[in-house]
Amino acid sequence: MKNEDQKRNICNVEAANCQKCSVNGKLMCKFDIKDTIYFVIPVLGAWIVSVLGILHGFISGGLNTLQLIFLIFSYIGYLVFFFQVWENKILCSHCPYYAFEDEKNVKCYANYGIYKAWKYNPAPMSRSEQIQFIISITIFAGYPLIFLLLAKMYIYFIISLIISIIWIVSMHFLSCSKCPNFSCPLNVVPKSVVDDYLRHNAVMRKAWEEQGYIID
Repeated sequence: MKNEDQKRNICNVEAANCQKCSVNGKLMCKFDIKDTIYFVIPVLGAWIVSVLGILHGFISGGLNTLQLIFLIFSYIGYLVFFFQVWENKILCSHCPYYAFEDEKNVKCYANYGIYKAWKYNPAPMSRSEQIQFIISITIFAGYPLIFLLLAKMYIYFIISLIISIIWIVSMHFLSCSKCPNFSCPLNVVPKSVVDDYLRHNAVMRKAWEEQGYIID
C-alpha cells in the first residue's frame, strides 16, 4: 500500500475497489471526520456541563480548593493513563486501524492521534480485557459525576448524566454498529458483516480462527 488512500484501507481490498466491497457502507473501513464528530460531540457536551457544574460548586462553596485541585489533576492523570496506556492496550491494539506499522499514531474515528505504545494484536480481546474496558470506561464517564454529587450540583449532575446516556445510545447506533473492532464488548456489528470483513482481512481472520471463531 503505497498511496495515502490505500494506507487508510484496513483490509486486503484495494482502495479503488471499496465501492464494490461487500461491507462498503456497513463498516467504518476508512477514517471519516464525520464519524469522529458524531462520536465526540456528546462527550464534549457532558464534559462542558460537568466542568461548569464543578466550577459552580467551587464558587458556591460546595468544593474547596484542595478538592478542586485533586479533581483536576487526578482526572487529567487518569485520562492520560486511560487513552495512552490502558485503553490503548486492552482495546485499541486489537483494532485493524492499529495495524499500520509505518505509522506511530492511531488514525481512527474515536482515538485519533494517540501514540501506538503496543504491538498490534489482530486476535479478539480476551474476557479479562473486555471486563477491564467496561471498568475503565465507567471511570472515564463516572468520575466527574461523583464530584458533581459531592458539590451538590444536582441539576448539572442530571444534565450531564442525560448527555452521557445520549452518548451511549448514539454510539450504539452510529459507531458501535459499524466499528471494525469487533471484540469490543460494546460492538454490535452483525456476525454476517463480521464474517464478510474477515474474509477481506487475512491476518485478522487467521488470528480470530485460531481463537475458535467460525465463519459461517
